[in-house]
Amino acid sequence: MKNEIDSAYLRQIQQFPLLTVEQEVDLSKKIQKGDKKALSSLVNSNLRLVVSVALKFSRTPADVMDLIQEGNMGLMVAAGKYHFSFNTRFSTYAYAWIAQYMLRFVKSRTQFISLPARKEELLRRVRDAQAYLYELTGNEPSEEDVAVYLGMNIDELKAIFSYAYTVASLDCETGDDDSSTLVSVIPDTSCTPEEKLMLEEEKRHLYSLMDALPVNEQKVLKYRYNFANDLHSKTLREIGKIMGVTPEAVRQTEIRAVKHLKHAVNAAV
Repeated sequence: MKNEIDSAYLRQIQQFPLLTVEQEVDLSKKIQKGDKKALSSLVNSNLRLVVSVALKFSRTPADVMDLIQEGNMGLMVAAGKYHFSFNTRFSTYAYAWIAQYMLRFVKSRTQFISLPARKEELLRRVRDAQAYLYELTGNEPSEEDVAVYLGMNIDELKAIFSYAYTVASLDCETGDDDSSTLVSVIPDTSCTPEEKLMLEEEKRHLYSLMDALPVNEQKVLKYRYNFANDLHSKTLREIGKIMGVTPEAVRQTEIRAVKHLKHAVNAAV
């Protein structure tokens, strides 16, 4: 399948040298100061990584260059977000971003039947919430988690889930009877070692941001999203009993806490 990659493109990216750890740290420091040339150098030296990932993701030879184009966008995002203090090689950090952009491209071509604009926007909000909550906790969010985050009730959320129809499964081939299966609207929670590393870094960063929240908001987040490393995330009722308040009071505190944490995360980016 490598034969399908433009030979001129391969020759071009092979001209960029691979970087040492010291060079990556130096470029990262310059990027933090707004050095665009350093950003380009970090990206260019890792273009071969995108090709390698594209070859793993492609299902047909025709996919490869499209996947490379999408992966390059993920690589650029990773280069802008990477910080030398992460204590991991840039390629390890960038892998998850490259894969994410490629997966999104693959899914976008086959996943959903066209929806009215309003329904499509609601579904997008739900997907964004699921992705954010998974990134926040490293755990698959429940329907209740997503509903609380979006400020809606479970019935409203289930109605939005019902908008999602699929033409065919992305996970298996269509059978002889032409039957098809639904693709889960929950993000894929299987992580590569590289993605797990990135999630751990993000968790450590989130813990430091949480310290600035009011104590009651910290408690709700820790219980609700299992930051306390308990056996499981607690329900609104369970947290209410622990804190001596009603489940509704816990829900309102959670909404405020998530909003404050989102603002803190965005301000830190």
